[in-house]
Amino acid sequence: MKKKLLAVLFGSALVLGACGGNDEGAEEPADNGGDTGTEESAGGDVDAAAAEKAYKQSCASCHGADLSGGAGPSLKDVGSKYSKDEIADIIKNGKGSMPKGQATGDDVDLIASWLATQK
Repeated sequence: MKKKLLAVLFGSALVLGACGGNDEGAEEPADNGGDTGTEESAGGDVDAAAAEKAYKQSCASCHGADLSGGAGPSLKDVGSKYSKDEIADIIKNGKGSMPKGQATGDDVDLIASWLATQK
């Protein structure tokens, strides 16, 4: 019984430890057939390819590579719930069980701008 409990706790620690991990070996976004990779948002152009790369390095381990969720909630329609500034604030300061500082510097604004277009 103790071994099973220890295994569950260890497995949980591994899953939670993966959140925010640097995924340097992540695959590059696929070529999208000539699309420039920019999306129009209320704040201007978003370099979707760069944003997806930053997202995969900082967020995908918890929120899923396809935004579908996992250890963290789905972000598929996060842009309909939060503005770019609100998303950036969550990335910087955390919310609920999400720790602060999962992305830093320019990546915060890049990811927030891209996620704001997900509606």
